[in-house]
Amino acid sequence: MTVALSACGFHLQGASTAPAAMQRTYIDASDEYSPFLRELKSRMKASGVELSDSATDATAIFTISFDETSQRVLSVSARNVPTEYEVFYTVAYRLDSGTEVLLPQQTMTLTRDYTYDSTLVLGKAREEELLRDAIVQDLVRVVMKQISTL
Repeated sequence: MTVALSACGFHLQGASTAPAAMQRTYIDASDEYSPFLRELKSRMKASGVELSDSATDATAIFTISFDETSQRVLSVSARNVPTEYEVFYTVAYRLDSGTEVLLPQQTMTLTRDYTYDSTLVLGKAREEELLRDAIVQDLVRVVMKQISTL
């Protein structure tokens, strides 16, 4: 099995690493308590980035200019009752190293949809919360992948 997998070019992704320019990074965000920011900080620390408390002594500045999550109705029943919702999360960010732009302004939106049943309100609220968490993890994974390719 190992020989077959190695012959086709398969290899484990491994942990993402940040470039040397991000050795000490300051994260500039308007919402200090957003789920995206919390997950990003956690992943950056795990990849060896030291997070700075001020932009003056940082080697890189990661700016989050837009961070928003919401939902919208996708479909309704014949009685005009929502039967399906779409949860989305949008972030806009950039990465600078003081002298140069490492990652230009990027805007990313991820969505998930789920069916809604008014008789299962508590379960559907939990499902929506889990979907938001999954979206945040996917967004951060994509951002960290972009950073690791620098």
